[in-house]
Formats: sequence, structure tokens, C-alpha cells
Amino acid sequence: MSTDRSTGRDRDDEGRARNARPRDGLGRPLPYGSPGVARQPEGVVRTAGQTVTEAQALLDAGRPFHAHEVFEDAWKSAPRKQRELWRGLAQAAVGLTHAARGNTTGGARLLRRGADAVDAWPGDAPAGLDAPGVVAWARSLADRVAREGRPVDAAACAPRLAGDA
Repeated sequence: MSTDRSTGRDRDDEGRARNARPRDGLGRPLPYGSPGVARQPEGVVRTAGQTVTEAQALLDAGRPFHAHEVFEDAWKSAPRKQRELWRGLAQAAVGLTHAARGNTTGGARLLRRGADAVDAWPGDAPAGLDAPGVVAWARSLADRVAREGRPVDAAACAPRLAGDA
């Protein structure tokens, strides 16, 4: 990672803009030099089961921002017919992230958008994913954060992704 002197922007080894600031458990940037939470590696190709398992562990740890990154990898690498499902799960995880950060309006909106995308999935979801359960969780949490208007505890509010999880 380097900094482009002309723009002051952090760049990765290929020259793409990448913010090198450390981040907290909810993905918020911290000052340079602060201890932060390790980021999820980008572009990892996982099986559907690995995606669900890894995302669930991150959600349980109160790190929905990191879970969204795992879902985003699946969204980008999954067969075309599955992409909207993974995108919806990523949106729901980002919704939980915003709700935990205190952005209740944005959190509720993203939770509902994610729920709608997951709800549109036809048939059985891969890897034992409990799509109806995730939809119900996201809509219920969206209603709660919109009604209460205060941050939620991300770990306490984490969904159960699979029926046997």
C-alpha cells in the first residue's frame, strides 16, 4: 500500500484507490496508526457452505461489515442465477452495520432491500441457508430500528443464516 502524492489517496499495489486506514469492528475508519480490526481479504472464492459458515461467525462476533464483504465475494463469484441472493444477503449485513452505527434510517432501508432480494429467491437456497428466516429477521429488525431510532448491538441482533446454525 502506498500513498499517491498528487492526490493524497492510498493506493494498492496495482494503483487502485484503497483506504489503508485501520477500521473498527463495524468497518468505521480509525485514525492512521490506531489498532484496528483486520479486514476480510477481498476476492476470495468460497463454496456456498463456506460463505454461510464464515459470514455466520462474523455476524456472531458483531462484525456485520466484515460479513458483508464475505457475501460480496460470493455475489461476485457465484453462478449468475445466485448473484441476487448473495447481493441481498450483503445488503442485509450492511443494513445491520448501519443500524449498529446509529444510522437507523439507512439501516432500516438496507435491511428491507436485502430482505426483498432474498425473498425473491426461487426455491431452496444453497448450503442450508434459511432464506425465509433471514427475510423475517431483516424485516423485523428494520421495523425495530425505524421505530426505536437508536443503535442496536450487532452481535445480539445477528441473524441465524442456516436452519441448523
